[in-house]
Amino acid sequence: MIMGIRGLMSFVEDHSNEFFTDVKLRDTKIIIDGYALFHRLYFSSNLELRYGGDYDSFTDVVQKFFESLFACKICPYVVLDGGCDISDKKLNTLKDRAREKIQMAHSLSVGGGGYVCPLLIREVFIQVLTKLQVCFVQCFSEADRDIMTLANHWNCPVLSSDSDFCIFDLKSGFCPLNGFQWRNVNAIKGTRDRYIPAKCFFLDALCCHFGIMNKTLLPLFAVLCGNDHVNLPVMETFLSKVRFPLGAANSKGRRHHRVLGLLNWLSRFADPTEALDSVLNHLPKKRRGTVKELLCRSMEEYVQAQGRLQDFFQHGAYTCPDTWNPGLPPWVLAALARGQLSPFISDALVLRRTILHTQVENMQRPNAHRISLPIRQVIYGLLVNALPHVRNVAWDALPPQPPTFSEVERINKNIKTSIVNAVELPKDHSDLSKLTELSLASRQMLLLETLKVKQSLLDPVPAALKLPVAVSCYWVQHAEATLKLHHLQALLLGMLLGPLRAMASSPEEKAVRGGGAETLYAELQRVKAPPGTRLDLDTAHVFCQWQCCLQMGLYLNQLLSTPLPEPDLTRKKQLTRRKSIQGGEDR
Repeated sequence: MIMGIRGLMSFVEDHSNEFFTDVKLRDTKIIIDGYALFHRLYFSSNLELRYGGDYDSFTDVVQKFFESLFACKICPYVVLDGGCDISDKKLNTLKDRAREKIQMAHSLSVGGGGYVCPLLIREVFIQVLTKLQVCFVQCFSEADRDIMTLANHWNCPVLSSDSDFCIFDLKSGFCPLNGFQWRNVNAIKGTRDRYIPAKCFFLDALCCHFGIMNKTLLPLFAVLCGNDHVNLPVMETFLSKVRFPLGAANSKGRRHHRVLGLLNWLSRFADPTEALDSVLNHLPKKRRGTVKELLCRSMEEYVQAQGRLQDFFQHGAYTCPDTWNPGLPPWVLAALARGQLSPFISDALVLRRTILHTQVENMQRPNAHRISLPIRQVIYGLLVNALPHVRNVAWDALPPQPPTFSEVERINKNIKTSIVNAVELPKDHSDLSKLTELSLASRQMLLLETLKVKQSLLDPVPAALKLPVAVSCYWVQHAEATLKLHHLQALLLGMLLGPLRAMASSPEEKAVRGGGAETLYAELQRVKAPPGTRLDLDTAHVFCQWQCCLQMGLYLNQLLSTPLPEPDLTRKKQLTRRKSIQGGEDR
């Protein structure tokens, strides 16, 4: 869920005629907030939310989106969020979002509404970007400042749905995703040129609306209004004491009252220093020093980033900022920037803490991630010896501790933090900087031993399916008694859809096999649950467990530099499992 600054996006959209300019986007670079894009595309495309993810339909939507950009000669550069930085300043916000996601997942599981992204959506999105040869980078932490800095360097617009981009001073503006009409490509009369209609927000328009307000006041507005980094109860003390100018009372709702009131109030000050002093004067003296330090540190989130993403896109080299770099091996940093390692890995490395995302599962049972705990423990075992190099003053002050990690996970309909031990691995696996130097056989052996699969079992399996089959073997061995034969049969049919689709679209295959693959593919595509079908929670839970196993199998495989080929997730059709999930046993 994209949050940003509370109430700001709805406020500027209510004043669309004043703050937005209609533009015809074509023949330009554009910097895309990848996290915001894949959420928007999934949730706005009427895709399935209850059955574990309609990944192949999502793939089609993503492809059509970028085809629209290419048709208008728009050159996209996608920037993805990484993990958390060493301060872990957004932990409370992330926990709040995790609780909200649990409530929405529960609502979906009992037939209600909600928005919960499928577990592997990020991995699918990255695979589609790679296939389409769309340039992308994964930042080392949150991407907003890097996006702003790159957009201003190239003098091009930003595409996102995060209201923080209403605060950044972007030279070519900010295009919200909900006003970006990529499905409505238009032609310029008398030419072959085409464009995408969009709305573009410019900071100057907002400042002019408030009497040519000083732009440098807006970061203070963001932290006072409440964003992902600051949510101080003491700020309510200030907001209750300050007298907002007339005009704030007519705004829509309490949030708009706060947004309009703060902007009107701040517009009277010449600069942030003067405004900050006024804020502190409304607070108890004993709190002023602490609050000032926090507000100033939070305002720095809106200044230009140290990193130079243009170096990555032009030369393939991206140096992470010194404030983040915990002394990780160069190969790890390179793999993180290329999206070849997940933010899950960087969180484990930098913070010894990970967050396990909830799916639409049975909330009365232990969370689906429990089944993949042994795989995560091996991942932690590979990472643990890099951790002493991580510069964290709090750790340095503590006596030596056993190699443990904390996991934020679901318990019933709330969250808890569990302590997990890392597995002790052989010495030749203990140096993360040299992990890539291990032989292929050694890395493959560790992967297969973790998944409890013998190499001989995988020998007859096509390369692209070796990892999913190995993960499925692990799943069958660790799943609960509710796992039945027809669950495995449905899963295997789902794995076949990708190869079947390729065969069905191949003229050579049609000539040899007489269209059999096309017929079978069409038949499997029809296996869909009608609207309103009851979700069998226990069966859904079993398949959620499989996705958890696949996710951690993927991450371990990536950390070991892919001793097994990475499977194509873009054509995994979760819909073929629906007959199993509906409550009847369709064998």
